Amino acid sequence: MPIETLITLITFVSVIAALVTNRVSADLVLLGALTILVTTGVLTPNKALAGFSSPGLLTIACLYVIAAGLMESGAVYWASGYLFGSSPNPRTAVLKLSLPTSILSAVTNNTAVVAMFIPAVQAWAERLRISPSKLLIPLSYIAILGGTCTLIGTSTNLLVDDFLKQEYNYNMGMFEIAAIGVPITLLGCIYLVTIGIKLLPSHGGVESQITELREYCVEFLIEANSALVEKSIAEAGLRNLNSGYLIEIRRKDITHSAPPDWILQADDILVFIGAPNLSSELRKVRGLRAVDHDMSGLSSERNQRCLVEVVLGHEFPAIGQSVRESKFRSRYNAVVLSVSRDGNRLPGKIGNLKYKVGDMLLLEADFDFVDQYRFRKDFLLVSELRNSTPPDHRKAPIAMCIVVAMIASTMSGLTSILGSALLASGAMIITRCVSASKARRQIDLKVLAVIAGAFALGAAMRDTGAAAHIATTFIPENATPLLSLCIIYLLTVMFTEVITNNAAAILMLPIAQSHSELLEVSMLPFAVAIMIGASASFITPLGYQTNMMVLGPGRYKFTDFTKVGLPLSILVGITTILIVPRIWGF
Repeated sequence: MPIETLITLITFVSVIAALVTNRVSADLVLLGALTILVTTGVLTPNKALAGFSSPGLLTIACLYVIAAGLMESGAVYWASGYLFGSSPNPRTAVLKLSLPTSILSAVTNNTAVVAMFIPAVQAWAERLRISPSKLLIPLSYIAILGGTCTLIGTSTNLLVDDFLKQEYNYNMGMFEIAAIGVPITLLGCIYLVTIGIKLLPSHGGVESQITELREYCVEFLIEANSALVEKSIAEAGLRNLNSGYLIEIRRKDITHSAPPDWILQADDILVFIGAPNLSSELRKVRGLRAVDHDMSGLSSERNQRCLVEVVLGHEFPAIGQSVRESKFRSRYNAVVLSVSRDGNRLPGKIGNLKYKVGDMLLLEADFDFVDQYRFRKDFLLVSELRNSTPPDHRKAPIAMCIVVAMIASTMSGLTSILGSALLASGAMIITRCVSASKARRQIDLKVLAVIAGAFALGAAMRDTGAAAHIATTFIPENATPLLSLCIIYLLTVMFTEVITNNAAAILMLPIAQSHSELLEVSMLPFAVAIMIGASASFITPLGYQTNMMVLGPGRYKFTDFTKVGLPLSILVGITTILIVPRIWGF
């Protein structure tokens, strides 16, 4: 065996072992592998770094910006508000969840769809008095399946398409993969609505954990043009919130209790108690505005601010002063929304509360607050709450139109997928659906590094013959093309359950390529099977990011995914093996 092949095989096995143990982040593992391949002479620098200039990689980066535009404009909340509706039981709720989730995950990054839908689904579940754990695993699984319906639905599809372009000059159409994606999505939804719903656990939602978290008391004002005016508390959806609850209402300085049938009026001040994320949740409700107790608001627009938690230190200059006396906004260009002491909310009006060392403040501040004050001695700790920027709902129709135009441009052949993605991401910034600074922050450089590093390892496996060696080891010499397809699919699923989906796809492609050449058959059915197999991560929460995202909010156990996901994985696998060879022949 040539030394280059041996080095590549050792590197490949080491990468798999490192990713499975999860002790080192995936980007460092793959970039470390790239370094080894370059320094040992297995790959030239140009070939090792080719992944960073891949059209697929650039398209994925653009999709992050497009997804950020949909998130910042509130387009997904806007769409889900019309599509979710009401539901009498969990089975119907999952069915109603399927349509918006699968459609949106087919046209944009499914990770972004799940990130945007989690709070909406949690609030919806509470409103319907359904355990969120009955809906969040289906949310993740349906988003994964929906992402297999188009070429831009998931980054894995783009990477496989890029491989086919480079190696075989084959351009896959935007909806070509839908021939297998739509059937497995429909079957997956039917499974979740019928059998899966019975296997899903019924864990308590996040509201049952509020007493275990630090509590804040926050106040929000109903604006004059709010759609909440003349609605009851129950009709406004403020009765059962995900992260807290409404405790009282102040109208013209008179405090009232908050019965469900209370009719809201403009300028009512609503007082809520709950976890830190409660403010993030309320800031996404149109017509609600956080009360500024410093009597002077911030100059920046609402969608240019975020929520920040700080812990007061001994050198904080306003210790002993009240929130109103401290002039916090003038000193720090931030507004105090709430104060928590020893993990508990402080009773009374926020403006009259006096600071003590160790108090936790919930602030509304500009984006640069964290970087500016992280290392100042005024605060012992400064941390930004994720996804706490309120959406600019006025931009939602614009963001949706941009996505529709991107799809139409690609389908018509007017522009390539990369060209459409570049234009759409630029349009999101130009129309201010998302700011340029926020767009840059939303691009996940770690994911891009993983993909580029995996490209380098895949090239080394192909060029040194390591892929062919693995193919002949795992696949019997006399295997038929159909048996080979089954084994390739099974190996891809096994890899994606323990390592990242993108890495699994890129590492399996050269193996499948070597075996297809050995059998003298088309590579296309193997590539499509890898597309589906790399996305079909249902058995563990480790293989796909959306599963990890719902793990905490749903209070799931590791075995919950196995119980619900194993039958689904088998169903998707059988369907894929039956359909793919009939459409993309050997």
